[in-house]
Amino acid sequence: MAQQTITALYDSYADARTAVGEIEASGIPHGDISIVSNNEGDRHAGVVGDGTGDAAAKERAKDGTGVGATLGTVAGGAAGLLAGLGLLAIPGVGPVVAAGWLVATLTGAGIGAAAGGFAGALTGAGVGEADAHAYGEGVRRGGTLVTVRLDPARATLAPTVTAILERHGAVDLDEKASAWRAEGWAAPQVTSGAGPAGTSGERGRVRSYPATTDL
Repeated sequence: MAQQTITALYDSYADARTAVGEIEASGIPHGDISIVSNNEGDRHAGVVGDGTGDAAAKERAKDGTGVGATLGTVAGGAAGLLAGLGLLAIPGVGPVVAAGWLVATLTGAGIGAAAGGFAGALTGAGVGEADAHAYGEGVRRGGTLVTVRLDPARATLAPTVTAILERHGAVDLDEKASAWRAEGWAAPQVTSGAGPAGTSGERGRVRSYPATTDL
């Protein structure tokens, strides 16, 4: 059975973090979970790391001019994923608080240094290209994205993860994207008709994609 990536977008950071806590409690290691939440206006002040850090780096994270963890340990610590929240600035998305494997992909490989890097990190994990751009726009507009990767040994937990994400208020990505387009959002051009693996899968509020690379 193939590895898979499960995704859900939330309007509420509080709902997303509650879902993350339940997913960890279900047996998914925090190293296989990621959360990325819009931090425009420093709305998450007080919840990131231990409150220490480089002031200049923090300013870069606020104004969106650079990519990198400025506070906390973005890959998560022994106390769980949310204990490792860090500040990032992602070109095209803006300032965020984030933790987990997706963040490590962005900062470790330097993908975020280029516009569209957030979508590139998602497509590398199997998310369909159109969906990846929509998720990035959702975060830019104030949302929170939760992503969970499951290896074959934990594939049986997929229904549990999906149920948790749905129960806590994941939004309908297609409805959101349609509304954004009506407001004038011009989604980036998808480079191929089907995009990476996963675009033909479920189109619900919580989406599952087979991974295209080793996770």
